[in-house]
Amino acid sequence: MTTYGTIPTSSSASPSSNLDYISRAKERIKAGLGSRHPWRVMFDFHSLKLPSNFQEAFVRIKTNVSFFRMNYAIIVLLILFLSLLWHPISLIVFIIMMAAWLFLYFLRDEPLVVFGRMIDDRVVLIVLSVLTLVFLFLTDATVNILVSLLIGVVVVAVHAAFRRTDDLSLDEEAAGLMTATSAGSSSS
Repeated sequence: MTTYGTIPTSSSASPSSNLDYISRAKERIKAGLGSRHPWRVMFDFHSLKLPSNFQEAFVRIKTNVSFFRMNYAIIVLLILFLSLLWHPISLIVFIIMMAAWLFLYFLRDEPLVVFGRMIDDRVVLIVLSVLTLVFLFLTDATVNILVSLLIGVVVVAVHAAFRRTDDLSLDEEAAGLMTATSAGSSSS
C-alpha cells in the first residue's frame, strides 16, 4: 500500500510550523531594522557642522530624530545595556523584558486575545512600557538607569544638533534608487 502524492496530516504542531514562526520573526525583525539608516550616513564627518543659532539646532534635532529614529533607539538601548552590566539582576530583568517585548509586541502576527477579548496594540505598548520601567526600578538600579537614559538622550541631541540635514533627502532618494535598480536587475 503506497501513499504517493498524498499530503500527510498531523494534529500536533509540526517542526515546519515552528520554522515558519522563526522565519516570520526574522522577516519582522529585518523589516523593523530596515528603517535603520546606514551608520556611515549617520556618522559622515563631512555632514557635521555647528548650527548657527538655537532655532537651526532645534530644526536639525527634529529632522534628524525622525530620520535616524531606529539608529538613535539602538544607541540609547546600547548605553542602557552597558550601564546595566554592573547590575546583573537589572540586566536579567532587562533581557527578560526585551524577550517579552519581542514576543508580545514586535513578533506577533495576530492580535493579542486575553480572556476572549482582543487587546489593542496601544494598550500592549503602554502596559509593556510601564512594566519594564517598574521592574527595572525595583532592581535598585534606578539612579543608574536614569543616568544612562540621560546620557543616551544627550548623545542623541548633540549628534542631531551637529548633523546637517540638507543631504538627508538625497541619501533617502539614493537608497530608493539603489533598491529599485537592484530589484530590477535581480528580476531580469
